[in-house]
Amino acid sequence: MAHLNSNYLKLQSGYLFPEIGRRVSEYANTHPGTDIIRMGIGDVTRPLAPSVIKAFHEGVEEMADVRTFRGYGPEQGYEFLRELISKNEYETRNVHVDLDEIFISDGSKCDTGNIQEIFGTDNRIAIPDPVYPVYVDSTVMAGRTGYIQENGYFEGIKYLPCTESGGFIPEIPDEKADIIYLCFPNNPTGTVATRSQLKRWVDYALERKSIILFDAAYEAFITEMDIPHSIYEIEGARNVAIEFRSFSKKAGFTGTRCAFTVIPKELKAFNDRGEPLALHPLWYRRHTTKFNGVSYPVQKAAAAVYSEKGKKEVQQVIDYYMENAAILRENLLETGYKVYGGINAPYVWFKAGDHIKSWDLFDKLLHEANVVGTPGSGFGPSGEGFFRFSAFADRDHVIEAMKRIRKVKI
Repeated sequence: MAHLNSNYLKLQSGYLFPEIGRRVSEYANTHPGTDIIRMGIGDVTRPLAPSVIKAFHEGVEEMADVRTFRGYGPEQGYEFLRELISKNEYETRNVHVDLDEIFISDGSKCDTGNIQEIFGTDNRIAIPDPVYPVYVDSTVMAGRTGYIQENGYFEGIKYLPCTESGGFIPEIPDEKADIIYLCFPNNPTGTVATRSQLKRWVDYALERKSIILFDAAYEAFITEMDIPHSIYEIEGARNVAIEFRSFSKKAGFTGTRCAFTVIPKELKAFNDRGEPLALHPLWYRRHTTKFNGVSYPVQKAAAAVYSEKGKKEVQQVIDYYMENAAILRENLLETGYKVYGGINAPYVWFKAGDHIKSWDLFDKLLHEANVVGTPGSGFGPSGEGFFRFSAFADRDHVIEAMKRIRKVKI
């Protein structure tokens, strides 16, 4: 008799974005022909940069020629891409990352969940609230929690509330947390951590012998000069942090799939006897066992992001999205909402007031303005009352959505 993984039964009604899709589809089916503007899911809308497309085509053509055809590539990623990542993402910020510390993958979403496989199930995991739902859901799936409680929190997780009064930055816990998820620029709030704030987290991890899982998927959208793009800009971070990066938002690879994870060789955790062991070879073993690598054409396309033309083209698209964010911020502020984010991230986080809940605002905007966003409570209980708009949208749609929302009485 086959038994299922009962941890999946602990999960709530569904992953946040499918639930949004269900509600939107239900409304669209009963209101055919309605022009619905979608600014909920953080999916890019601008095409891949010309330099990236050119390289992609060249990679495909190479696969059609017996002289340049490639079969299995290195599971860790082709060296040409890892070399460009090391040079452009880290050396430019006076951070040294060895090529073999970089693992190319098909997405940070996968890596931030899969990374738990190399850690024992007895670790206490700390997760900010609100935050990207994958951190919580993958922790539940891995059997590291009990059941969900009345307050919306799963037993066994140390939640780190990110409140309006605290600038949506999680407070360092008094008690020990073994593994800590941090996401900056933050999804969903769009906020960033300063150098001193990150330093306090690194110092905590060094003192408590904890590991920080640092999701920097949106670092390319940082506009303020003094905000760190990598946790490795903080002294001591190589001893306590794993960093996740992605081409999805930076270069529009959401449908192309390419990302990378960095695990420094000096990073260690402890075995059952309390002996420190390096995590790098464990992730290397997991990565090369369960993953056959990102396709060659995709990696060639990703490499083009770092060409002289590619950098300019990618930045133009980033600027486009950030101009959308500025339009969202300005209009929502003028309409009377309390607004956060949208300066160093493509997400605008706002509040209509204490009298309306997140899903009620979702339904109200869908039904009265035909505009779709993401309810803040879907990112965690501390997101209740807040709402997120994604700047990954067509400019005309952003402008039209703001016109419609101005007419909605909250």
